Amino acid sequence: MTTAILGGGLTGLTLARLLHEKGEDVIVLEAADKCGGLCRSLAVDGYTFDMGGSHIIFSRDTEVLAFMRRMIAGNEQRNNRNTKIFYKGGYVKYPFENGLSDLPPEDRFFCISEFIKAQIAFETGSARHPENFRDWIYFTFGKGIAECYMVPYNEKIWKYPLERMSAHWVEGRIPRPPVEDVIKSAIGIPTEGYTHQAVFSYPLNGGIEALIHAIAEPVKGKIRTAFTVQSVRRDGKGFIVSDGKMEVRADRIISTMPVQHLLSCLEDVPEHVRRACDSLVCNSLVTVAFGITGKVPDISWLYVPDPRLGKANRISFPSTYSPYATPPGFSSILAEITHQPGDEVSAMSDDELVREVTATLEAMKIVTRDRIAFSRVMRQPFAYVVYDLDYQENIRVVTEYCTSRDIPLVGRFAQFEYLNMDGCIRSAIDFVRTHTIQ
Repeated sequence: MTTAILGGGLTGLTLARLLHEKGEDVIVLEAADKCGGLCRSLAVDGYTFDMGGSHIIFSRDTEVLAFMRRMIAGNEQRNNRNTKIFYKGGYVKYPFENGLSDLPPEDRFFCISEFIKAQIAFETGSARHPENFRDWIYFTFGKGIAECYMVPYNEKIWKYPLERMSAHWVEGRIPRPPVEDVIKSAIGIPTEGYTHQAVFSYPLNGGIEALIHAIAEPVKGKIRTAFTVQSVRRDGKGFIVSDGKMEVRADRIISTMPVQHLLSCLEDVPEHVRRACDSLVCNSLVTVAFGITGKVPDISWLYVPDPRLGKANRISFPSTYSPYATPPGFSSILAEITHQPGDEVSAMSDDELVREVTATLEAMKIVTRDRIAFSRVMRQPFAYVVYDLDYQENIRVVTEYCTSRDIPLVGRFAQFEYLNMDGCIRSAIDFVRTHTIQ
């Protein structure tokens, strides 16, 4: 009994490992020349950068967190999160509602007074239930926090009208802040939000791809790279998967690759299913990596909501995650720019993107261009799932169709869910527990 796993990213490799441990025969088919997907890392000239944006290891899911830490045991550094939001020329503690004392007095009053109004409306039931993501931000945080930070930042990262995004996905992902914490934060009493990531792990060597290699170790002989799936068809009770040159036969398949790619490989897909799939929205990602002479701010990562500061929405400092992420005497910066496929950012050259982010870093007084010793641009066509208002119906149609073809979808871009690393691993664990062949 052979299982072919389409896609060798974090989910696909976790599936392969877990199924292998159950005694199943597996083969992983990956289009790129190496596995990892968004969790690949670039190692060049003594620097290590995560290609899909800086990744860190944390989770509320204790089982998954233990699994990830076990994978990098002996190659792990634990860091205290020091994350900021760049606001009006200064740094505000992250999350924003826990850093209100860092705001100018008039903004601090605006945020706290409007938060209290929103809280009263929520508790008395007088607030209208949010119908979209934009409404949910105002409903949850009030007008002050919404307009000072949440709306501009989310407009910058999603590149999609917030009023045309669903609110279903934020419940549990972005919690309603406790009233006591917001009041304490406004008067300068330290509080912490998102405490499950207050201490995070990161590989000492190899970047986040070290996690990928560790997970893949027992099945590395079962991985076929540079295999771009072009067709998937039934063969009796099994399947034949082809890249146009070679065929792989399997008793079952599991798809972890983007569902858009999967449907393009299937024959006789009904038109309404294709339309639903084509309507799914995602953002692409550009990461711009810099090697810096000397030191950078002792910040884990930095959110940049102000559109006047350029296109980058998040800036991280990988050299603060591990002392081996750079050559001695150097530091590193990784800027992230989300964008829609085919937009202005898609058309920018690497040199233009480097100049764009360099201007942002100089405007924020983080570094000057004469300190930049290295730069590199990396592009990821699939990065963030966008939950538009039609998402739930479209993904239902697509998922039901794939299930009817006996092709389960597991992971971020197969399920088309905004899953972090721990969510991807959890999806693999749950699948194996409920679908192991006896």
